[in-house]
Amino acid sequence: MTHRPATPPISRRTLLLAGGAGLAATALHWGGAVRAEPAMRKYALKPMPAMANIVGAEHPDTAIWGYNGIAPGPELRLRQNEILEVAVENGIDQPTTLHWHGIRLPNAMDGVPGVTQDAIAPGGRFTYRFAVPDAGTYWYHPHLGASEQIGRGLYGPLIVEEPEPIRVDRELVWLLDDWRLGRDAQILDGFDDLHDKTHGGRIGNTLTLNGKLTESVPVRAGERLRLRLINVANGRLFSLDFQGHNPQIIALDGHPVTPHAPQGGRLTLGPGMRADIVLDLQGKPGERFEVIDRFYPQFVYRFVTLAYSDDAPLRDSPLDAPILLAANNLPVPDLADAQQESLLFGGGMMSQMASARLDGRTVDMREMLRHGIAWTMNGEAHAADASHHHPTLFKVKQGRTCRLKMTNDTAWYHPIHLHGHVFRVISRNGQPVKDDAFLDSVLLAPRETAEIAFVADNPGRWMLHCHVLEHQSAGMMGLIEVG
Repeated sequence: MTHRPATPPISRRTLLLAGGAGLAATALHWGGAVRAEPAMRKYALKPMPAMANIVGAEHPDTAIWGYNGIAPGPELRLRQNEILEVAVENGIDQPTTLHWHGIRLPNAMDGVPGVTQDAIAPGGRFTYRFAVPDAGTYWYHPHLGASEQIGRGLYGPLIVEEPEPIRVDRELVWLLDDWRLGRDAQILDGFDDLHDKTHGGRIGNTLTLNGKLTESVPVRAGERLRLRLINVANGRLFSLDFQGHNPQIIALDGHPVTPHAPQGGRLTLGPGMRADIVLDLQGKPGERFEVIDRFYPQFVYRFVTLAYSDDAPLRDSPLDAPILLAANNLPVPDLADAQQESLLFGGGMMSQMASARLDGRTVDMREMLRHGIAWTMNGEAHAADASHHHPTLFKVKQGRTCRLKMTNDTAWYHPIHLHGHVFRVISRNGQPVKDDAFLDSVLLAPRETAEIAFVADNPGRWMLHCHVLEHQSAGMMGLIEVG
């Protein structure tokens, strides 16, 4: 049986700062038979101002926004097919919502203001309630003013357990983030800064694991870990090299995959993306191994250290137990009868784009920027207005497979995220992709084309957008209508 103790205590390193309760299932009698209703897990979340020690005791606490006063917010955990009920009270001075990132849920519960619900006003309340059909690693965050609200600490993990989890010794949830702090350890303003919008998003100067600047994670020789990694950063991409170890990816964006080593030995996650890995700890007692982030060649650094205790090894060889997860029940795209669509993403700095269409007029980049827009989709420039209206990109009949070709004609990376559905990547730059992953986000490199396919089985209006939050707010966000 899987043993999942609490995340072990972690120490901090200094950094010179640059300028619910669950309810049991009930039984109903139908003609003598007993049918169990799904269990319900009830939680209450209040986004609110708070103080947090992010960078260690030698620095002041940081003023943040946190769910229930902490960042990350409370871990919400339930079993596959159970019902999640979350009562939200807005304790910040801005309207907000709560989006359940990666969950295939009813459209009315998706948490997108002006599309699926009205924003929750300061002091207001809203209750989300939905069944969770798929096991996996997910997270929750606002979908309004996201650059600032997430950037100040409003996010948390949502873990949906399998009916029969794989056997490991410990499970750890790692939320990867960065913060832009001043020398006083306070969050710097300038959210949705024009430079951030037109370049790689808001990149912080303080890297944290689960909301704290972390020196090391204690481990024991011979143990098997399941790590659930979630990139909650505004704009930073991570590419982690677990030196001296051989991580095996067992799930991406929550959904099981055939276990395999990361390509090139590095686990790469764009904002919003997740991965579950199994890590067999084959070092010796007392050894230390660095986890290096190598995504930005000009800024390679040690993210954290795996610090082996002096205890005798838990076992002499890796645990002899399977790591293949049971598949979720997901709709498989029918490529023979698919609706064909395409999206061309343009804009940003170092762009080859000379002009775009805005409100029926042809405008240059300079005029786009005056309207707070830096990115285009199919040559059209759009920005959400005060009513949070967004352009409809295309419509798909419910139950139809959609084959969507997306081309990144920009100089920047874009993790493109689709709400309410899962998809398969079927080609990159015209070359077939043969893996078995079901995803909700695909990372597009500069000048790259990727083709995805999904079954439009969930009716409603669903967001498709870049999860670099500053790109999202600057025009890289639209709607797909299913019905």
